[in-house]
Amino acid sequence: MVSIPSALILTALMGAVIFFCRVLPFLFFREKQDVPPAPGERFGPLLEFVERLVPPVAMTVLACNAISAPFTADLPQGLSGFIAAVFTALIHLWKRNSLFSICGGTMAYMLIQGVLPKLAG
Repeated sequence: MVSIPSALILTALMGAVIFFCRVLPFLFFREKQDVPPAPGERFGPLLEFVERLVPPVAMTVLACNAISAPFTADLPQGLSGFIAAVFTALIHLWKRNSLFSICGGTMAYMLIQGVLPKLAG
C-alpha cells in the first residue's frame, strides 16, 4: 500500500509530466510571426517530420495495445479484441479509409462484446 504523502508526490510528478508534454510543442514551435503562413507554405523540417511520423506511431501504439488483449485477458474478452482487430485491418485493406475502418472495427467489437459472452455462457 502506498502512503498518502507518496501518492501525492507521485500524482504531482505525473501531473508535471503531462503538463510538460502538453506545453512542449509550444516551447519548440513558437516563432514570432506577425502574419500566419500562407496555405501550403512550409513550416520547417522538424515540424514536417513530426506531422508525418506521429499519426502512424500513435495508431501503432493503439493497435498494439488493442491486440495485446488476447494474450492477457479471458477468452471472450481477448477473442473479441482479436476478431475486431482483424476486421478493422480487412476493412482498411478494402476501403483504404482510416475513419471508416476505425468506426467499423469499433462497431464490430461492440457487437462481438454483446454476442460472444452469450455464446460462451
